[in-house]
Amino acid sequence: MRTDPEGHGPVRYGPPLPDDGLPVLPELTAVLAAAAGRPHAEPVGGGTPLLEAACDYAARRGLPAEPDHVAAAPGAPSLLLALTAAIGGDVLVPRPCAAWWAPYARLLGRRVFHVATPAECGGVPDPYALLETVRRVRAEGGDPRLLVLSVADDPTATVAPPEVLHETVEAAAGEGLHLVSDETWRDTVHAPRETVLLSPAEMLPDRVTVVTDLAGSLLPTGWPAAFARFPANGDGDGLHARVLDVLTALGARIAAPVAAAAAYALTEPEPVTAHRAAVGRLHACVAAAAHSAVIGAGALSRPPRAGRHLYVDLDPLRPALAAHGVGDAQDLEDFLTARLGMPAPGGHRFGDDLGALRVRLSTGPLLGGSDEERAECLTSPTPLELPHVQRALITLESVFDDLRDDAQRWEPPR
Repeated sequence: MRTDPEGHGPVRYGPPLPDDGLPVLPELTAVLAAAAGRPHAEPVGGGTPLLEAACDYAARRGLPAEPDHVAAAPGAPSLLLALTAAIGGDVLVPRPCAAWWAPYARLLGRRVFHVATPAECGGVPDPYALLETVRRVRAEGGDPRLLVLSVADDPTATVAPPEVLHETVEAAAGEGLHLVSDETWRDTVHAPRETVLLSPAEMLPDRVTVVTDLAGSLLPTGWPAAFARFPANGDGDGLHARVLDVLTALGARIAAPVAAAAAYALTEPEPVTAHRAAVGRLHACVAAAAHSAVIGAGALSRPPRAGRHLYVDLDPLRPALAAHGVGDAQDLEDFLTARLGMPAPGGHRFGDDLGALRVRLSTGPLLGGSDEERAECLTSPTPLELPHVQRALITLESVFDDLRDDAQRWEPPR
């Protein structure tokens, strides 16, 4: 068994955020095109229109903010890099976690410690495991200062229950950790009226910085824009200033046309909110169908509650996979990517053990191969009945059913 996925491990092979797979909203295109002639660069941290729009967006979610406690950047990764540099110390993350979290800490020479998650959800460390990890790291001479978590999670597509989140936040506060809450996916919850989503910043406002990448629900992934909301206190002031220093050193400015589109999207006009709701319904529908297919074949997966993906554990099908030469997550990634004809990044990309047979499957590739097919998904009242979606789901179901049948043949007689 490999201990390192040679030839696949560098950061440049890491999986991107799950794309919605859909054409760009025309109103966004029009705003970006109208701003394309602007000759001046956005200031580091974002210009006034963008910051004010971000403050209003946050306030509508119960997180009031002032422009001097908000910073914008070309994507959440640059903000997390700046925050990690500004806070210092070792970094704690849940296992599994978003693929882009850990590389930025390692780039800065910081140690990263993965903490097990509770049975109910991913994205948030189990509070007791968190306390034990902090104790162990300190006993070994480490300096844990930063916990990164996500209430609406990539890769597990779960939403942390408020009671679980509260216990974790209390444990982190007791240990003096600063929290970065990645809330990129909070507006992609599949059943908004049935899901209670709270931000750690509502529970611990003095020690939580919220980071939101607009690629989650407002902008195409190719138009990088994100913002961070800092605590409204002296510590938040200092952290905001240090983050701006790092962004300045990096030259991390949002392109002016993208900033204009981001400011427009953050005001949440009707075309944007209607599009977001339609995209959410579409991906919720497709994710539920994909989840049913993998569960029906005997794999394990928490029901997807947010985002455009699901996280699948194929350990029950290990005997069948072994017959195909699959022994670890990199083998599984290669095998399923080839069989499904779509990316299937292994769990090792997200901090899971290489030996665990887990993958993240995105719903975007199931929507069709052309802009016309994908756009049709968005307008159809019954997207699962469209021929190209049916074909994609049949392929998914067939691959997993074949593995189930193979696994049953490999079961020893009783």
